[in-house]
Amino acid sequence: MKSRISAMIVCAALAISAPVASLADTYLIDKDHTSVTFRIRHLFTKVSGRFDAFEGKVDFDPAKPEQTKVEGTIQTKSINTNVENRDKHLRSDAFFDVEKYPTITFASTKVTDVDPKALSGKLHGNLTMHGVEKPVVLDVQFLGKGKDPWGNEKAGFTATTQVNRKDFGLNWNETVETGGLLVGDDVEIEISAEGNIPAR
Repeated sequence: MKSRISAMIVCAALAISAPVASLADTYLIDKDHTSVTFRIRHLFTKVSGRFDAFEGKVDFDPAKPEQTKVEGTIQTKSINTNVENRDKHLRSDAFFDVEKYPTITFASTKVTDVDPKALSGKLHGNLTMHGVEKPVVLDVQFLGKGKDPWGNEKAGFTATTQVNRKDFGLNWNETVETGGLLVGDDVEIEISAEGNIPAR
């Protein structure tokens, strides 16, 4: 009996003294302090645009960045290049076909190439756009975390990548007088995100 009690005491002591596992915080994307932008070649320059309606969350622990998980959804009809006629064309079935494909989604699968000093790494995941799902890799960086003046827990992140629009069935183009194409294929994507920890 004594040996059994002694064993129980030892187990309890080990459980108390063992380090507590670090838990990731879940940050919900703050739409007022986040931008989802893109750039694509048009003739001899690059045109910028953005999406105005989106949501997402980031599960992140600075002590274990390799366990980061990210989910995001963009409303395609919110595309905005500051030119009304161009935006109507982008929303049509020639491009995003927003009635048939109302969202763009991303779900992470893993993190690699973590640099603890730069607080950066590569975020792998699946991007679904125009009804097509493809793996993508984003270069990501953690910008820090802390409380704002009102006591809200915040964290900042950036992510950049480049995709070929034709991989997702966005094929529209026009040939110009010189024989080239009006719109480029490669799209540069940049996300600057601020997240909030919901009030507990």
